[in-house]
Amino acid sequence: MTVKLGNRRTASLAAIGALSLVLTACGSGVATEDSGDGGAAAAGLSGELPGAGASSQENAMNGWLAGFTEANPDVNVSYDPTGSGTGREQFINGAVLFGGTDSTFDEEELAAGSERCFGGEVVELPLYISPIAVAYNLPRVGAEHLNLEPETLAAIFNGDIARWDDPAIAATNEGVELPDLPIVPVNRSDDSGTTENFTEYLAAAGGDAWPHEASETWPVTGTQSGAQTAGVVSTIEAAEGTIGYLDASQVTDVMGTVAVGVGDEFVPFSPEAAAAVVDASPAAEDASDLRLTIDLARDTQESGAYPIVLVSYSMACSTYDNEQDAENVKALLSYIAGEEGQQRAADPSVAGSAPISDQLRERVMAAIEQITVA
Repeated sequence: MTVKLGNRRTASLAAIGALSLVLTACGSGVATEDSGDGGAAAAGLSGELPGAGASSQENAMNGWLAGFTEANPDVNVSYDPTGSGTGREQFINGAVLFGGTDSTFDEEELAAGSERCFGGEVVELPLYISPIAVAYNLPRVGAEHLNLEPETLAAIFNGDIARWDDPAIAATNEGVELPDLPIVPVNRSDDSGTTENFTEYLAAAGGDAWPHEASETWPVTGTQSGAQTAGVVSTIEAAEGTIGYLDASQVTDVMGTVAVGVGDEFVPFSPEAAAAVVDASPAAEDASDLRLTIDLARDTQESGAYPIVLVSYSMACSTYDNEQDAENVKALLSYIAGEEGQQRAADPSVAGSAPISDQLRERVMAAIEQITVA
């Protein structure tokens, strides 16, 4: 499904009206009015602004594009949640001007991205922070959450723990009546940043129970699968005994969720717990002032931190070949990174994500400011 917004509102904004004389005097130049929090209404913006990528961002992007379009009705902005891998391909091929990805660009993609960006660089900004929920379909289990150690989760998804009443599950769920049912793991069938983030966690925290490396492609055969986040949701909902991983904003009322073992406690997902692990994590080794990538502490023992976190990046070029594209991208990313955009996505009715910190916002805005024309 493509989320497409733009050219839908005819009411002019007061901020744009106030700048009309400036625009007239400047001819084709672009003027902007900054609200101070990134939620700027940009005057003179128009044209096409196509994007694609991570399906995990879909709900947040719905909110972001709606808010951006309210301020910029002449920009025809769209976002196709094709998945991270496909989104990066479309971006590198020049089919879209911006996108979202749950996993960072590798060395080969960065080289191709420089060519696509007219000799500039790929910009990667961590603007969507959300826990990855481990969700199951067990309607007869009355517990709010099932408590699972990392090793137990790894053994379940590797196929080594095959029934819900297994002793390893019972040991951390005293008093919970576990059903005598087979466990049906569900994974993404497409290359997915959510899969890479989840397998990174299993590899870091699952010990010998997870003998695979982190990968966008699910490494275990013989499982049930679904295309994109929507496919995982429908597969979990379709059968009792299923368990899968998905962006927490996509959890439905049919599903229960896992509280994962962290140190001596079990931590359920929440925006606050996701933000806690991000704050405890260092920058990636190859991060720069344009690529604000993070090396997440998947095996953290910090109290209250939820380590199965997805940090999804907005991707763009540092250099575009025309001023309209550059200004449109800058305005959109500024809105997404600003307080208004981040709070919109944090609304539980939108995406329930964790807003970025003020410190991170400063670095993001400095990166956005560097976007320019070849």
